[in-house]
Amino acid sequence: MKRTDALLDYFWWPALMLTACSAMALGMAHDRGPLTFNLTYLALTAVLFVLEKIRPHETAWQESDGQELPDLAHTLFTKIAVQVAVIAITQFGVAQQFGGHTGGRLWPSTWPVVAQVGFGLLIAEFGLYWAHRLAHEWLPLWRFHAVHHSSEKLWFFNTGRFHFVDTLKSMLFAIPVLVLAGAPGNVITWVSALTAFFGILTHCNIRMRFGWLNYLFNTPGLHRWHHSMDLREGNKNYGENLVLWDLLFGTYFDDSRRRPPARIGIREAMPKTFLGQIWAPFDWENYQASSASPATRPDQSATTASDNTPRPVR
Repeated sequence: MKRTDALLDYFWWPALMLTACSAMALGMAHDRGPLTFNLTYLALTAVLFVLEKIRPHETAWQESDGQELPDLAHTLFTKIAVQVAVIAITQFGVAQQFGGHTGGRLWPSTWPVVAQVGFGLLIAEFGLYWAHRLAHEWLPLWRFHAVHHSSEKLWFFNTGRFHFVDTLKSMLFAIPVLVLAGAPGNVITWVSALTAFFGILTHCNIRMRFGWLNYLFNTPGLHRWHHSMDLREGNKNYGENLVLWDLLFGTYFDDSRRRPPARIGIREAMPKTFLGQIWAPFDWENYQASSASPATRPDQSATTASDNTPRPVR
């Protein structure tokens, strides 16, 4: 019984990803990309909801954090905006201007579609990696990205908890590169869909194991380290879908000897309301100053409970 349960731990992540990709491929074959994506994403959400109930990674994360409404508002605001942008790029002439229906002059149009999507994912991932890394290492961008990291638990429902400026920044680092490279509309749709599938899976609170997949993809196991309050662990694993650039640039982190921390979040103050979270990054210093006394104010030089090493400044 234990062996079967262990095998299931390795089964769920690739099974869910392959099923979502298969459904997407079927829809794309019938020219129903956006509709298929939304239906597949909703079905994946329902499955994750059930699995989080019966196979949780952290039982403590099953408790409510009181952020369901802000999480939902962020998700609706950002996901709708992203879909509108992708549809505009792929359906109303922007991608066609550079790549046409089969690809621009620089694009490897003769490659199989799977290879073209993989190539597109690799290109987009380079931009997504640096957008994410800069959001952690440059304070003006961290203020917006902190909205996402202020969550004190990971589960499928807060996957879309991103400030709209943070989302816009990531899009500007990734999609224009694909467009200028001559990627056809179907490749851009695929890359966007895969990023969404990876995103919701990396945030799910489901007991899983990954093995060698941790050296190819951004798995939930790697992403849980990324949400650590210890910056030696948290300022790592910036890849959204792939970990190639983390491996090449020395920001890959995994420790098989222990579990990622269950206590996550940020040391800075963050409003509890959606509108407050939207506004706080624009008035960051004043909000931090007014939210804590000097004795209790979060400090970037503070230490975590398990780490006596001074935390680097973001």
